[in-house]
This record gives sequence, C-alpha cells and structure tokens, in this order.
Amino acid sequence: MRPLPVGEHGLLIELDSAEEVEALHAELLRRAADGALPPLREIVPAARTVLLDGLADPRGLLAELAAWDIPPLTAGHRPAVEIPVRYDGPDLADVAALWDVTPDEVVRRHSATEFHVAFCGFAPGFGYLTGLPEPLHVPRRDTPRTKVPVGSVALAGPYTGVYPRSSPGGWQLIGTADTVLWDPRREPAALLSPGTRVRFVPQETAR
Repeated sequence: MRPLPVGEHGLLIELDSAEEVEALHAELLRRAADGALPPLREIVPAARTVLLDGLADPRGLLAELAAWDIPPLTAGHRPAVEIPVRYDGPDLADVAALWDVTPDEVVRRHSATEFHVAFCGFAPGFGYLTGLPEPLHVPRRDTPRTKVPVGSVALAGPYTGVYPRSSPGGWQLIGTADTVLWDPRREPAALLSPGTRVRFVPQETAR
C-alpha cells in the first residue's frame, strides 16, 4: 500500500491490483462497521486506489495502515443480485470470435460467472464488475459508438458492465437488460455498490 495525503482531510491509498483494492475496501468497511475506524465521510474504491475522505486526522490513520493485515477477499453472505439478460448484443459474434467459441458458449460462460462490483463510476448506477478469468478479457472496440442504448450489457478489459443510461461508449455489447440500475426515488438509488455479488440470468430472445 502507498498511502498519500489528499488535502487536509483525505487519504488516497494506491495499490498494485484491483484484487488488492477490493480486499482493502472490504476490510475498511468491516472496520468501519465494527467502530474500528475514525469517523470519516466517504470510502471510495477505484481501479487501483481507495480514497478515504472526511478524516479529522489523516496522518494518524496513515501511520496505522502499515501495521494492518489485510485478509484476502472472500464471497459475501448476501444473496447475489440477479440481472435478467437477453443475449442479443451486436458484438456477441465478435466476442465469440475473440474467445474462439460459439455465441452460445459466450452466453453459457458469461451467465455461469459470479461477478462482483469492484467499484462504481462513469455514470450514476454503473458498476465495474469483475469475475471473468484473464483469457476472457476483451479489448474495447476500435471505434466507439456515439450512442449505446440503456441497458446494454457490455465487456471491456477485465470488466463487465450494464449501461444505466444511453451514452457514448466503446465496450463490446453482448446483451440487453431491463433492470433499473439507478433510481433517485429508491433508497439506495444505485442497485449496485462496491462488493455486491451479481449474476446474469439468460432470457429468451424474441425471434
């Protein structure tokens, strides 16, 4: 861990991998729930960092971090969020070619994987989901789309994601979900939060 002060009340912790970020984030949440962390406003994970904001004494916590023993991430006890998907994306065949399998096998492998939310960003409600093994990581499209439809289930690098609203994007689109990921009238507004387990459930595609 490489902790760095951010302003007067923040601490940014840099790590070497997404797995280390997820394990540290889980440990921070556990310690916060147990009352073993000083009061703070936010704990925000990203791809290689965790930001702690609203600390009265960031340097005091910084000194403690070096002695922490961070256990590896384990599966949570909460049931996984299930997201029904029609595997009808325009890039499904391209992903099948990259994986050197049939489109049906892409559906089988993707839906058989238990994902979890590594961090959130890009748009309200968008979770970066990890879980696919490295041989199944795919590149972004050479030419991004100017408009990706809301609900698009997509792959890029090590991540799977579901677009919570229509926006430009360069991820590989393999399906469509109708699940509402962000609803300001809901508490919490975001269906997915860091650490949430997610499974995709194949649905029949209209022919």
